[in-house]
Amino acid sequence: MEGMQHITWIPFDIATRYMVDVFTGLGVPHDDALLCADVLITADKFGIDSHGVNRLKPIYYDRIKQGIQKPVTQCAVVKEGPTTAVIDGNDGMGQVIAYRSMQMAIDKAKKYGIGMVTVRNSTHYGIAGYYAKMAADNAMIGITGTNARPSVAPTFGVENMLGTNPLTFGIPADENFPFLLDCATSVSQRGKIEVYARLNKPLPPGWVIDNHGNSCTNPHQVLDGLIKGSMALTPLGGIGEDGAGYKGYGYCTVVEILSAALQAGSYLKMLSGFDMQGNKVPYHLGHFFIAIDIEAFTDIASFKSITGDILRQLRTSARMPGQNKIYTAGEKEYLTYLERKDKGVPVNNEVMKELVAMRDELNIPGYELLTLHA
Repeated sequence: MEGMQHITWIPFDIATRYMVDVFTGLGVPHDDALLCADVLITADKFGIDSHGVNRLKPIYYDRIKQGIQKPVTQCAVVKEGPTTAVIDGNDGMGQVIAYRSMQMAIDKAKKYGIGMVTVRNSTHYGIAGYYAKMAADNAMIGITGTNARPSVAPTFGVENMLGTNPLTFGIPADENFPFLLDCATSVSQRGKIEVYARLNKPLPPGWVIDNHGNSCTNPHQVLDGLIKGSMALTPLGGIGEDGAGYKGYGYCTVVEILSAALQAGSYLKMLSGFDMQGNKVPYHLGHFFIAIDIEAFTDIASFKSITGDILRQLRTSARMPGQNKIYTAGEKEYLTYLERKDKGVPVNNEVMKELVAMRDELNIPGYELLTLHA
């Protein structure tokens, strides 16, 4: 990435403060802006560049400006029981809606052993791992998922029907980082393709297919085709059944159901972001959040020890020739944070243009570090 074009490293505290200023400049309350910025900067800290600072403009800034996402979040409890709740996000900030919902699930789990909260009428909530990690940091198992605008074709299909629909787990261990599995149920996702487009780098074959089932590798054509419906992402496992694409398709569908049916929310083509006349409308996304109190089953110290032993035995098992290390989920993100904590966020010129444009449009003073390079 660094060898292909100029990279500016922006310290985490400056990037966070800048994002807070942008969010508040758009009308997001300060405390909510802090949370939204924290979710985005956490993605950058973990090396998930597809969901960090570079998504500030195309997702949140533009959608608030377009009036399809509300800067002030007003969650409403639709239905609630001792261990469950249904929340209506009223098209507010997805990060705020998600944080409140996972915190509600955690609070219920502390009292009853388990809590589950479903959400309808929400918006993009950033990295799902942020909320699963909330539970893990509270000595709980956290599970979350969300549906998304249609971009994934079912196995043997070519029409973009499902979202990339991550199914995410956070599990505490006796290590410096939890087991954190945060990945889409598709081979790739739109944010990563946006990164490839900014780098003018071709996509690996098999990530995307056209209406004839042929693989497409031009990221610019793919981003346009995903909007027009002429291209689709492939489910985890890839094209057809030879690579077990039906498994990714199945898990993707599970997330769609849990993100829509339990809360009577929107699904599939209803999440396109356009009405019948082609006008942009709110996405009305759905999420679900589960928190499981480990102490309701066993001693937390014992659980963490056994979990840690499992992870360490996996990492120290026999390696393939030519491979130096085996990783477990969440380890690479932790190691990336250690590498970046003193350097910050790597920003290329394409993202820098967006950051400069938002700074100038909102008349945010300072941030001389935001400068374009030839």
